[in-house]
Order: sequence, then C-alpha cells, then structure tokens
Amino acid sequence: MDTFRHKGLRNRLVQEIAQKGITCNKVLRAIGNVPRHMFFESSFIQFAYQDKAFPIGAGQTISQPFTVAFQTQLLNIKRGDRILEVGTGSGYQAAVLVEMGAKVFSIERQRELYLKSSKLLPQMGYQLSFFLGDGYKGLPQFAPFDGIIITAGAPDIPEELLLQLAIGASMIIPVGRKTQTMIRVTRVSETEFSQEDFGKFEFVPMLKGVVK
Repeated sequence: MDTFRHKGLRNRLVQEIAQKGITCNKVLRAIGNVPRHMFFESSFIQFAYQDKAFPIGAGQTISQPFTVAFQTQLLNIKRGDRILEVGTGSGYQAAVLVEMGAKVFSIERQRELYLKSSKLLPQMGYQLSFFLGDGYKGLPQFAPFDGIIITAGAPDIPEELLLQLAIGASMIIPVGRKTQTMIRVTRVSETEFSQEDFGKFEFVPMLKGVVK
C-alpha cells in the first residue's frame, strides 16, 4: 500500500538527491513515483526512504537511491529505449527504468532474487522481461541494446557486454575491486568505444555463474 505518508517521504528523498547533484527531471520524477518501501520487509519499512543502501538477502543490497538516480541519469534514457540491466537484485533499479518508459531486459544470477523480483514487479504494475543467467554473458539473443546498466562492481569491463551495445549507445558500469569508478562506455562504431569516468562508488561484486 502506498500512503500519503510514503509519498511525502519520497518527495523529501527526491529533494535530498537533487541537492546531491541529480539534475534530470525525468529521473527525479521516476524516483518520486516508485514506492521503494514495497521492496522492503515490513519490519524495515522505516529505512525505505533514507538515501542509503540496505541488505535484501542473498548477500545483496537494494542500492542507495542516489546511486540508482546517478547511474540512470548517465544512461540518458529515451522512452522506448531497450535497456539491459545486469543484476536485477531487489528490482528497484528496474522499476525506475520502466517508470522512465524504457523496455527493460533484466538478468539476475541468484535464483532467490530472480524469483522474488519477477513476482513483485508485475504485482506493482511494472512490466519487463526477467532472466535467470550469468550477467557477464548478457543477452546476445536480444541485442543490440540502447543502453546497458550494471548494478554490481566488475573487476574490469566485460567485452561480451560491449558488443551487445547499439552504435551510439552507452554502458554504465562500476569498475574496480574494493571501491569502483563509475564509467560510461559509449560505442562509437563497430570497433571503437569512448570512455568517461564519474567518480568513486561502492558496490557488491559482480560474480560469474548462476546460483540455483
């Protein structure tokens, strides 16, 4: 249930992340529309609208709202864009992408999280395509994508994913082992890519294989 109190807390969260540097109105509107408390167990709902990451089980976290907004802003999403999300996790980032009008393909390696999010998001009214699989391999059968977003820290940039970008499309990926640098890689041509760095972040590690 989404109450007036929840909406008020979301408005305050939107103001907070705007003050931290999120300037895209479409992103702020999406954060303001997604009921983040519905991704939490009822006993932890008081943490839902703090600008903090929070454990969700299976050694994973629901990302900090600022981080979700920051990565989403870097993607420059247009309505109808086909976006590959690597690491469904709680499903919160995917909901924000759908809220912005993207056609989302989300892949998760942990069956527990895949089952939970693939049930929860449709119940909330968010329609997207869910896949259980290895994020390092992406979804080549659905490529090329208009954008790729990685929600875990990768030790390096996976070449297989770069090749699933459309020409002119970007991948947003945190790269590094203990702390990560947020990187936007843009496919300039069939063989050329450009790279921009956007500061330090901390993510759970991006792992290979599928946990069943």
